[in-house]
This record gives sequence, C-alpha cells and structure tokens, in this order.
Amino acid sequence: MPVKVIKPGLLTTIQDLGRPGYFHLGIPIGGAMDRVSLRTANLLVGNDEGAAGLEAVFLGPELEFTEDATIAVTGADLPILIDDVEQPGWTALKIKAGQRLGFGYLKSGARAYIAISGGVDTPPMLGSRSTYAIGALGGVDGRAIAAGDSLPIGAGAGGTEGATVAPDLRRATGSPVELRVLPGLYWHRITETAQRGFFDDEWKVAPEADRMGYRFRGGKALEFVEREQPFGAGSDPSNIVDGCYPYGSIQVPGGTEPIVLHRDAVSGGGYFMIGTVISADMDLIGQLQPHMPVRFVEVDMETALKARADRAALMNRIRGALDR
Repeated sequence: MPVKVIKPGLLTTIQDLGRPGYFHLGIPIGGAMDRVSLRTANLLVGNDEGAAGLEAVFLGPELEFTEDATIAVTGADLPILIDDVEQPGWTALKIKAGQRLGFGYLKSGARAYIAISGGVDTPPMLGSRSTYAIGALGGVDGRAIAAGDSLPIGAGAGGTEGATVAPDLRRATGSPVELRVLPGLYWHRITETAQRGFFDDEWKVAPEADRMGYRFRGGKALEFVEREQPFGAGSDPSNIVDGCYPYGSIQVPGGTEPIVLHRDAVSGGGYFMIGTVISADMDLIGQLQPHMPVRFVEVDMETALKARADRAALMNRIRGALDR
C-alpha cells in the first residue's frame, strides 16, 4: 500500500525511535525529536509504538493514499486536511484510497508526527528506519522524502476511528519554556557569577536549530576560570581535550551561545559541556520555534529521575486512555 508524495513539505523525514547501540562508533541514536508524540500517533492507529512514521518540520507534506488506512497526526498544531476538509489532531482518522492528506499553516509547536496504520515500511538500516541524512542512513535512500516518492506501508488493522487523546495528556510548551538542567562535568570551568547568570538569564531559540542541536542566544557571555590550557586542547577557554558528549549536552563554544545537542548530534568533540538537559525535557526542545524565550533551570539528580518517572507515567495514562 504505497503512499505517494505529492509535496514533501519543508523537511519531512521518516523516523522511528532510533538506532541505539552505535553511539560509541559515532552514529547517534537518531529517531523522533518528540518521542511521546510519535508513540502516541502510533498507538492511535494501532501500530507498535516504535513503528516508523513521518516527522514534518513547520510545514506539512501533501500525500495521496492508494488504499484505505487509518492515520493520526500529533505534536505541533498543524491543521490537518483530508481533501481540503479540516480534521482534528491527536485523533484516529480514516482516509480512503484516492484521498489526499494535506496541512494548513502552523499554529504552534515545530514538529508534527504522522502515523499510518502498518507503519512506513522502508528498509531498516542498523535496526532502524530513521533518517540520518548526514550518514545517509534510513529514510528514503538516506534522505528526507521528496515529491514523486512512493512510500511503502506495512500491513496493519488500523485503530478505532475517532479515538482521541485528551488535551490534558498533550504537553504544551508554555512561555517562557523552562528546560531543566543538571550541571555537568565542566561546570567548574566557569565563574560563580557566570553560573548564576546562565540560570538567571532569559535565552531565545536561535534560527540555527535542527536535529543535530538547538542554539540559544540572548544571555550574557560566560566568564571562564583562568587556567593554562592542557596539551591537546585548543586555545579558546571553551576548548577541552576531546571528550564524549551525552545526549542533551549543552556546549557553549566561545562561551557565548549554548547549544543543546539533540538526536542527530555527534558523540564527542573538543568543546566543554556546561551541563545536560534532563531526558524528560528533550521532547519539548523538538517543539520549540526560533525566537521562543527559554529559561534554563538547575535541578539535581533526584528531580531529574522523578521527571523521567512522571514522563513514563504520562505515557501509561495515554496507553490506558487508548486501551493499549
């Protein structure tokens, strides 16, 4: 049951929950930037939560279906159109052979997730169908979808038409967005004044925000504790002898603009890391638009673990609401 791509949107890629196990080889986990939204869309259409769907950034694609299917769109508030008739989001929708799925203009958020009953059935690479364009892995020949592509779809019974996820189970971004941070291994490299300023300042999402990382600007430049740079580090005080980058690490090249490393980021390099955004807030970053105000909030490990448990509880509530 192929789906024809009429228009690809701004940047629409095939994504599942990623390819763990290769980070030590420099291949990132990848997968959906907003994992809760992808999982939920799959549940709505009767798929396994990790089935491959489409991640559309800012502008949705136009797709023509060659067979009947169940679809669901979650994540960003991107008006859903079936043959130009608007449909509800976060809801299982039936679409018939010959009909077209399209989208209106973005209202909020950044990434919408399109699940199709049976899942997108492109060949997996290293255990995942997720598109990692830099490494030419997954997706359609290692790239985003393009006009004229025919996307293979697996067999699936489809979800219950009209099944929906209540608004209180859909995480909103708020304003300013608060991103919780655990100070990191190199926290001591900046002065106490800079440490306080990092959390006191309001930052804004920079236009340079993608699957590799989100850059933020607007806060004060960091002041570094003076030291003699060790052998193997660069001359800038933000340089270190190469180290590993955990998922969610915050680099600050030159001490000016923090960059939160996301799904397709490299696994190591020569910039120090001020800390790490907790796992429970990484989905939220995937829904941030350029120029949105953001504050970083210092937390401890206990708070981070509770947030992770709360996020798991949210998914359980969604499963329970959909009887999955």
